[in-house]
Amino acid sequence: MADKSSDSLRSEVPHEQESESGFEELLRYTLAGYIGGFVAGVILDTLGFQRAALGQWLVRTLGGEAESIFEGFFALRQRILRKGASIAESYAWGKFLGMIAPWIIDAVSRLLGLDVYSVEGFYIPYFYAMSDQIGANLAGILHFRQETGDWTTAFRRYFHHPVMLASLGIILIVPVGLLVARLLGFSPTTQVATAMEIIASNLCWIPPAVGWLTEKRHVTRSTKE
Repeated sequence: MADKSSDSLRSEVPHEQESESGFEELLRYTLAGYIGGFVAGVILDTLGFQRAALGQWLVRTLGGEAESIFEGFFALRQRILRKGASIAESYAWGKFLGMIAPWIIDAVSRLLGLDVYSVEGFYIPYFYAMSDQIGANLAGILHFRQETGDWTTAFRRYFHHPVMLASLGIILIVPVGLLVARLLGFSPTTQVATAMEIIASNLCWIPPAVGWLTEKRHVTRSTKE
């Protein structure tokens, strides 16, 4: 499986074009989102808006999805520059388009009277942290389908691609961690606590990191050959 993954990624990211693949750039955006969410939490708590719904929306959007906005700009820039479509660009478009869903889920849950601070509300930060990642995952599958022309080959490449597998892994792991934390008594009753929860949940830096490290490994290997 490792050899097939390497061949797949190598064919998409030529050695001499490593800097153009975009994963390293996408990785930086997540850190900016973490900082923005935490700073917003501190400011809102200081102003006395510890449980403000709009405050939680802002903190979770920054801490869980700010990188998706930057990644949308990255994808748009790639398109404007007319660079060949890459898995990094498709990944970025998927994240950007998937970031709206948690806003709707959060609003509907509050309107229905759900206690968003209790165990039953664990899924709300999950979607803030992972809906864009789910979108990225689906966009990756569609990218492979467009390249290969059939679904069987597309899914074969998907399950041999390190970035897509890392993305799928965090989508499945994060809700378990959130549920366990709530069961153990954690409750985001302040904006800083909300920021810490979403930052811990937002593991979206892992797939781009996997892509970046895999590319660097290929470049290092090619220089030795």
